[in-house]
Amino acid sequence: MSAITRDEVAHLARLSRLALADTELDHYAAQLDVIIGAVARVAEVATDDIPPSSHALPLTNVYRPDEVRRCLTPEQALAAAPAVQDSRFRVPRILGEEA
Repeated sequence: MSAITRDEVAHLARLSRLALADTELDHYAAQLDVIIGAVARVAEVATDDIPPSSHALPLTNVYRPDEVRRCLTPEQALAAAPAVQDSRFRVPRILGEEA
């Protein structure tokens, strides 16, 4: 028996505001059924003796220690900027908001 029906896929499509054709509903129902079956098989694995973990291998910190280093002055950083205003990079407005 299928784990997900065509009607449930249509309902999910409506919630997602997707317009799906009848053939797409059947196609996605079959695909989702395979996915749900795979998840169910993973859930069947006996995990009573396996401690919870977030990674299969132990993690190590790959960051370098913070060190004060010489960097650009504000003038050097802004020297190649196409537009500067009040000692800052000037960029085009993208949200249409008023300043």
